[in-house]
Amino acid sequence: MIVVVDAKNPFLSEALAPCCTVRTLPTAEITHAALKDADAVVVRSETHVDAGLLDGTRVRFVGTATIGTDHVDTGYLARHGIGFASAPGSNANSVAEYLVTALLVIAGRLGLTLRGLTLGVVGVGNVGSRVVRVGETLGMRVLLNDPPLARKTGDPRYLPVEALMDADVITLHVPLTTEGMDATYHLWDVHRIDRMKTGSVLVNTSRGGVVDSGALLNSLVRKHLRAAVLDVWEHEPGIDPDLLERALLGTPHIAGYSFDGKVNAARMMFEALSAHFGLGLSWPPPASLPPPRCSEITVQLAGSEEDTLRGILTRCYDIEDDDARLRATAAMNAAERAKEFRRLRSQYPVRREFAATLVRCDAVPQSLRAILAALGYTCHPTSTEGSV
Repeated sequence: MIVVVDAKNPFLSEALAPCCTVRTLPTAEITHAALKDADAVVVRSETHVDAGLLDGTRVRFVGTATIGTDHVDTGYLARHGIGFASAPGSNANSVAEYLVTALLVIAGRLGLTLRGLTLGVVGVGNVGSRVVRVGETLGMRVLLNDPPLARKTGDPRYLPVEALMDADVITLHVPLTTEGMDATYHLWDVHRIDRMKTGSVLVNTSRGGVVDSGALLNSLVRKHLRAAVLDVWEHEPGIDPDLLERALLGTPHIAGYSFDGKVNAARMMFEALSAHFGLGLSWPPPASLPPPRCSEITVQLAGSEEDTLRGILTRCYDIEDDDARLRATAAMNAAERAKEFRRLRSQYPVRREFAATLVRCDAVPQSLRAILAALGYTCHPTSTEGSV
């Protein structure tokens, strides 16, 4: 059996090699010609899977190692009896860690204290539910909006979207859909943006098309919204340089790009492919993972708890580095900017999740230890290395 695998899926090719002929290709080389004699293909979000890619091939299974599926024509796959799997929840921790780091960084820049602010979470699935826990851990008042879950559960915690409009920060965690009663294309349009609280912050790590980028830019220019944090952009990779300039933080669609999240997705693809073809395989856990940016931190209070927490998180993940790399594309022409956007994603440096960093924190208050534990860190007795 021949399986084509996007090279950005770590360990998957090695795991499949004992039972399959594996072709590991860069994203740009996953073409119709490359799939002619393939039985299965595992892609990521930059590959559009449709009739143009698959017609005339012998592909019987498609996997996307991503939580989103808007790049896959699932109707085409169903009509042709082609199996399909995605990786919901695989990078949920990664996105939640991105979000909490972004919140702490923008709070520092804007002179805010997160504790006591109101956070509106739109979409409470795998990612959004983790974001809810993060917000509550930081002492924020968290409001939830998820119409499908509201209908399914009847739980009064799920509020209508209008009830979130007075939130200090609204963060979006929905798929991009264009049809049905819960369609999300331009869910945040000019009317919804204008109804947000003056001076509030909008965060989008879902899909660019969920927000009307022209309306958002206009709101930032008018200073109706105080700030925006954008990891996803309408018309990627052809992003709007004016919107990038106005965003407080802008990154190249990498919120979910932790190495740990990619490994999770690779495992899910391995298991789905094995189940589809009846291979009966078990995932061989990687013998080793790359080291984190900061392997050990000894915590000492520096200012407020939020200041200390900001220092810890930004040592593990410096979101401002990602912002600076994307911001450097503003002076490029449109074609160069799009090419660099793709490169920043395809050559994204290894980013490990917080659990990979050892934190020594017996000299800090229990309240901060509890926050660190909720974010995935494990506290150990203090040593003298890597003080914050």
